[in-house]
Order: sequence, then structure tokens, then C-alpha cells
Amino acid sequence: MPFEDELGNALRRAGDGFTTDGHALALAGERRGRSLVARRRAAVVGGSVLALAAVASGGAYTGGLFDGAPGSGSGQVNVAAPPELSAGPTNGPAGRPPSRTGSGAVSGAQLVSVLKELLPGGTVTNTQARGTGAPEGPSVQGVYDDGRGAAQIGVGLTRTDPDGRTTAGALECPDANTLDYEDCTTEALADGSKIMIFQGYEYPDRRVPTKLWRATLVTRQGFQVEVMEWNAPAEKGAKVSRPAPPLDPARLKAFAASPLWHPALEDLPAAPAEGPAPALAGPDARGVLESLVPKDGITVASKGGGGDYAYLVLDDGKGKSLVQVNVQEHMGDALGGHMGGATTLPDGTKVLETKQPGEKGGAGVVWWSVDTLRPDGRRVVVSAFNTGNQAKPATRKEPALTMEQLKAIALDPKWFG
Repeated sequence: MPFEDELGNALRRAGDGFTTDGHALALAGERRGRSLVARRRAAVVGGSVLALAAVASGGAYTGGLFDGAPGSGSGQVNVAAPPELSAGPTNGPAGRPPSRTGSGAVSGAQLVSVLKELLPGGTVTNTQARGTGAPEGPSVQGVYDDGRGAAQIGVGLTRTDPDGRTTAGALECPDANTLDYEDCTTEALADGSKIMIFQGYEYPDRRVPTKLWRATLVTRQGFQVEVMEWNAPAEKGAKVSRPAPPLDPARLKAFAASPLWHPALEDLPAAPAEGPAPALAGPDARGVLESLVPKDGITVASKGGGGDYAYLVLDDGKGKSLVQVNVQEHMGDALGGHMGGATTLPDGTKVLETKQPGEKGGAGVVWWSVDTLRPDGRRVVVSAFNTGNQAKPATRKEPALTMEQLKAIALDPKWFG
């Protein structure tokens, strides 16, 4: 699959984890996507978090695990309908990703054997795998049935900079104030590896009862193992077959940390060091947003983000209210006709105010936003909700901030220094 398609899949899947301006992501596409998603780690989770953490920079490139074509010579076996698990960055020559291809010493069939060996006491069917010679990188999936219900399990293998910012983001649990999930822990193992175990849902708003549990393991050698399991025989479109995925956190940790994955990982090229994080183009969004929120009777219950994306959960004693901001540059051409209906200020700035229902499934949630576009293409979008978590029911009738307050925040010159 071309990188542009992989990135598009990642951005589309991101929509279930956070609310931003969908027009901006769709219209700006690849050009803006890579810089924006890096700043949204605090508000993103579900199947897309791995994808977005990787899109941000070059520490790891875990491409869509099962996106190769049958018969491509990549070591695939028993091709089945795959889940989209992740996508990656562009930091190689001509904007292409760094190499994920090994010598091919480990085949897809061998990875299927490993999967079956690590899942005793049941059957593994509908397997699909890519070996280390595949351009997309090695991966394996199957449907495991231990007698308590069939469940899909997928594994992706790659190399990463263990001390890089991408790894740090991939191992960071999301903010429970903005995302609904069951549990998440990050642990350092005795050998110096780190692992995150996340227990959540295929959709954060729980529109279906499909659970998604994930393990992300990174070793000191830079081996990265991504394991995802569901309580259904397919990621989407299949009825739930059991109350929870088959591997509990302890077994999921042991499964990811198994040395049986190492031969494939050792056959992959080492990832380059990431180096320091790039300097911000302007002021940090979280600090600016916090400085602009009215202080009278309002406290900040939680906060997150940074760079050009940030959010605050406000509490004025009448119920929590989420406020978030996106700051972008060079957006004049990318927005096209999106600003139709906007008011134009004397300095040429366009201001578009909208009120609409929330989109993440929370009952009674409303979403207010002020979208501003300067003549030079600089853009600030401020949104507010009548809940602290968009996937949960409204906690109040309206957001804590009025439209006039949102407009004043969006138009403040502090956003650009």
C-alpha cells in the first residue's frame, strides 16, 4: 500500500480517539498530518494510537500490519481480511519510510508457527503473515479459540530507537480524563525492556461491545513488539464471542516479551537514532490556552497536549467542560471552501462559528467551535464541549465558555508569539 494511503488510514482511524477539525485533516492531508498528529498523543487512543505515534517521527515504522497483497512474494500465508493496526512516518529518501525489510531469513510460515506455539490449549485458524523479507515488515495474525470463544490476535514486529521520543509516546498511557478505557499500565521489566498494557475498546464511545487490548513492548536493543487482541473473531463487523480477549494482562505481557520473536527482529535493520525533538514553530499551545482561559470561578481539572495541539478540562462548579485548540500554519490553500459562511474582520481574518452535536457518542454532548484563518494562512481552531470526555454523557447544558470567549481566545495574538 502506498504511504499516502497508509497515512490516510491512520488519520481516519484517529477520528475515534479525538475530536479535531475533520476538514483540516482531510483537506490538508499528508502535508499537515505528519506535524499535527505528533501533538495529539495525549488525546488519542484505540487502534490508531500506535499509528499516530509512529507517523509523528522516525523512531519506528510499523506499517499497516496486513496491508500487503497476496502473492507479492512477502511470505504471506492464508490471506484473510486484516485489521488496520498502524502506519508510519516519512523520513527516508524522497519522503519514503526507512527500510523495514530484513534478509528474509524468517518466513511468514515460521511466524505462524511461533504464534501457535505461544497460544497453547486451543486452535489457531485463519492465519496470515509476512516474513522479514516483506517491504511492509514482518507480522502475523490469526483467530485463536481456547474453547471460550474465537478471538483475533495480531502481532507486528519492527525496530525503533529505544530512547527516542516516538518510543516514549508509544509507551505512554492516555489521559483517562479525556478517553474512556478500562485500564492502562506501563512497566519496566528486569531486562530493561518497557511495556505498556492497554485495555480499551475498538471504539472509545463503546458503540459496539468489542474490546481491544494491546501490548507495546520495546527492548533495550530497540526491538518493538505490538500485540493487539479482541474479544471477537474480527476487529470489526463480527459479533462479540467472549466477555474479554483471551490473554489477560499477565499472559499478554509474557506473549509480547517472548524471545521467540527475536529471530525475526534480529533480521531487521536497526532503527536510526531520532535525535532531539524539533523546535516548535511558535509558542506552546497548552501554555497559551491556559493563560487565555478566564480565571474567575474556573479551575483546570486536567490538561494535556503541547506543541500545536492542547486541551484543558475546565470545572466551574457546574460540571466539567473540555476545551481544545489546534494551531496550524500554511492552511490558506488547503482549506479551500471550508471557510464559506465565515465573517471577515477588517484585517482580513476569517472567523467561522459553529454549534453542532458531539461526534464521539456521548449522550447530549454539544460541540461549539470558533475557526479563525489569518490572511497569511495561520489558523487557530478552538472547540468546547459540555462534557469533560466526549465519549461520555453531557455533564452540563452548555460548555463552560461562551462563543464570545472562544472567539477571543482564537483571535488572541499570543498563538504566534
